[in-house]
Parts: sequence; structure tokens; C-alpha cells
Amino acid sequence: MAEQSAASARVSSDEMYDVVVVGAGFAGMYLLHRLRGLGLSVRVYEQGSGVGGTWYWNRYPGARCDVESMQYSYSFDEQLQQEWNWSERYAPQPEILKYANHVADRFNLRGDIQFDTTVKAAAFDDSNNLWSVTLGGGKRVDARTFILATGCLSNARMPDFKGLGSFRGKTYHTGHWPHEEVDFTGLRVGVIGTGSSAIQSIPLIAEQASQLYVFQRTPNFSVPAHNEPLSDEKRNEWKANYPALRHRARWESRNGIVNPMPQKGVLDDTPEDRQREFEKGWQRGGIAFMVTYNNIVLDKASNDTVSDFVRDKIAGVVEDPSIAKLLQPNNHPIGTKRICVDTDYYQTFNRNNVELVDIRALQIEEVTPDGIKVNGREYEVDAIVFATGFDAMTGSVAKIDIRGHGNVTLNQKWAEGPKTYLGLMTASFPNMFIITGPGSPSVLSNMIVSIEQHVDWITDCLAYMRKSGLDRIEPLKDAEDKWVAHVNEVASGTLYPQANSWYMGANIPGKPQIFMPYIGGVGVYRQICVDVAAKGYEGFALSSRQTAASVAAE
Repeated sequence: MAEQSAASARVSSDEMYDVVVVGAGFAGMYLLHRLRGLGLSVRVYEQGSGVGGTWYWNRYPGARCDVESMQYSYSFDEQLQQEWNWSERYAPQPEILKYANHVADRFNLRGDIQFDTTVKAAAFDDSNNLWSVTLGGGKRVDARTFILATGCLSNARMPDFKGLGSFRGKTYHTGHWPHEEVDFTGLRVGVIGTGSSAIQSIPLIAEQASQLYVFQRTPNFSVPAHNEPLSDEKRNEWKANYPALRHRARWESRNGIVNPMPQKGVLDDTPEDRQREFEKGWQRGGIAFMVTYNNIVLDKASNDTVSDFVRDKIAGVVEDPSIAKLLQPNNHPIGTKRICVDTDYYQTFNRNNVELVDIRALQIEEVTPDGIKVNGREYEVDAIVFATGFDAMTGSVAKIDIRGHGNVTLNQKWAEGPKTYLGLMTASFPNMFIITGPGSPSVLSNMIVSIEQHVDWITDCLAYMRKSGLDRIEPLKDAEDKWVAHVNEVASGTLYPQANSWYMGANIPGKPQIFMPYIGGVGVYRQICVDVAAKGYEGFALSSRQTAASVAAE
């Protein structure tokens, strides 16, 4: 390790690295650890002041993961798996951030991470086979390999409401929450949006606020979390069986989460049996509800029965029938937008201090100095919470001016939708990798499972190239085109494209609507990637600049 640190220091003083990584979330941290293991010089640039990525920024009330904590964790180090003890079934944000910091300290990662630094631009130079990376302050560094570990949900979307700048109160975005505690006690609060972050935060804000207005454009399906403390018995059971459970998550699951998948479809059961199975799934709680049967997102008639069940549950909880009807989603099949997981969300609308404002038909006209105006009525508030989501999958990458062959920008290439090969690379941008990019399982999976798989594939690829005397890799356009077609073909066989979701980019005005993640399944995708590597990185062009120069000289 001492020799590695000395080598890193010597190379870094020349502003030249083997690898530059953007982002120090769970992807960037594990990537740094693996790249160090190859003996490569690495520099990670992180715009935040600490590690954790999504969990560094998302500090809103009630923020927690919707994947059970025993599964939402690294698997690459056995001792780490055994020593860390999660406290709850679904870990809250502070605990996940504490875990990220524990990992950074345990593997001594901070020395190669530069915090409070944005990457503004990156350009590939064909003449020397290097990426020139420009930082926020104008400083430039060079790297042989450029890797985007920017995260899929890290570019918060702030709506451009008329008059927003005139508002005299406080404004917050759930994706960029203050690091100090926010107290809404006695305040009138407006929450705009009813996606996942709103559904988690609204019950807690309602407990503090004197009046809470929830401005809803589109209702979302949500199932109860039934969160609870983790017992020693439950933790020890997982830890004792981690090898087998991790194998199942990686190779046998569709989404990187170990859940028993029934071998029957919804309509294979009688209505009475279906109702009983739905109820069991509802009581189990969490996103596992969506695997009560094996065809919920594949068959519309089957999906309708599940959607009706959840709508009935909403009606059974919300006391005012008119409010219950507004909260019942009717414009998309259940599961085609990311299913939300909540604690007492629907119950919150029974409180006297909570009012639901439907802005689907009656849009927000403007933000005034004292509140939010809808259809001529001004809702006076002291604070506004924007739970308006993210420019998902591509937004954090689009902020960087990335240029490949012919000075073409990545934004130009992706103008009609992102194009990648395996979600790992994009043609005309040599030696640039993307962690959990569009065209991979990504946000349709347990992110840490997909992160580890991508990091392992990339680092194995770099090791192969070094051993083979190669220094350049780039996807072939034909392979990329075929992969994009395959991703779309698989998606078209499901109900997912029927929803105007952020999976499709539909929440961003002007963004091309194309289904971005690969829905073929985590296990299927992993095998495809293994096969590609086993065939000498089929679909990629690998070369050596030195060899090419020698041939040219002859």
C-alpha cells in the first residue's frame, strides 16, 4: 500500500492519471478501490463535500432506501459484510451515509478523492490517446481513461415557475436538502410533487406544519413499507447465508433483489386466491409486493387486477372519498413508474392540517411573494418544498461538456436519446466508461448489485488491456445500434412504455422519450456481459496506439 501511495503521489504531481473518475458515491468509491488494486493512479472528483453520492444530497425528512438494508450494501468484502450492523429493515438516509463514510475510512479512500470540485468538460485527444479533463476552477488534468460514476438520480430538477424569485419564504428541493435540520413547526408549507421523495417526507412534514398543502399533478402507487427494527436473529441469518443470497441476487433475479418469484401469473388464480395473495403481499410490504405474481408488468389484464386492489386500499384508508379518488392513480399500470414505499402516506390526508390540491387540470399559475396561486386562489405558505424529481439517467452527464471524435459532444450524439453498448460505453468516445448508464439494468435494479457488476467488468477489462498491451477500447457502432434496438425490443414486450415516467425522460420538457434502462433482468444482463468479455470483448474495437504507430512507420 505504501508503494501504491508513493506512485500515486508521483504521478499526480504531473497532473496525469491513469484514470479520472467523476463522482464519489457508491460507484466511485468501489471503483477507486478496485483500480487501486490494479496499481493504477486514480483521481476522483466529487462536487459534494463528502462521499455518498445520492445519500449525501438527499437529506429530506423520511429519506430512506426502498431496498431492504441487508441487500442494499456492498458484497465485495466479506469482513465488511460481517462487521456492519444495519438497524432497520429499510435503512434511513443518515445511516446509509454513515455506512458510506465507514467504507471510505475503512479502505482509506479519501486521499485520492478531491471534494468540492466539479468537472466542467472532458475532451478526447486522438493524437495522444488521452482525455483532457477541465475542472470547475479551470484547471486541466489528463487521463488515459475517463469514467462517469455520476449516478442516475443526482441532477435535481427545479421547475421554472413564474414568480419563483419573488417568494419571500424559504424554498427547498428534496434532492438538495440543507445539511442542518429544517424545522417546519408552526409553519404553513407547500409540497409540490407526489413522487417517492414527497411520499416519504409528507407524513413527517405534516406532523410539524400548522398547515400543509400538497400540490399533486400525477398520483403514484405506493405500498406500505412496514419498516421495523432489525433483530439480531434476522441480521445473523442474512450474514450466515450471504454467499448464496448474493449469488441469487446477481444471477437469478430480475432486479438484483432476493425475493421469491412465483411461477404463476395473476389470472392463473381464482379471484378469491388472487385477493388472498395480494393481501399477503400488502402485509409483507415494500417493493416485494410487485412480485406477488410473475407477470404484473407484462400483462395488462393481470396488472389491472393489482391496480384495482391498491386503489381499493387507498379508498379504505382515506376518509374523504373525493380525496381518495384524487390519490388513486389511473393513468399508468402499477409498477411502470417506480413503485413507492411509504409509512402512513395515505393516512396523512385524514389530518385536519393537510389539504390536497389537484394541479393536473388547474395548473400552478405562479409563485407569489406569499405563496402559490392555482386557478386564481392563492395558497399562502411560509415554505415551499419542491419534490419535483430528477433529470434521470442522463442529466448528470449532460451537465459536462464531453467531446469525442470530431469534437462531437455527447449531448449532440444523444440528442434523440442515449445510445450505448451494454450501458457501459458509447461509440466515438474511446476509453470512456459509464457506471450503470442507460442501456443497463441501472435504476430497475438494486443499484449496488449493478454498480459492483459494472465496476468489476470495467476493471477486469482494463486489466485485460494492460496485459495484452492495448491502450484503447471503443464500441463498434453496429454493436451499439443492435444493443439499443434490443433494449427497446425487450421494453416493448412489457407495460413500462405505457407510463410517462422518468424511465422514459417524460418528466423533463423537451427530453427525448425513450425507455432508458435495460429490462431484460440483472441475471440475463450479467451473463451477456460475461459472454462479451469471454469472446475477446466482442462488439468493441481494441487497439494499441504504439502498435498502430509502428505499422504506420513501416
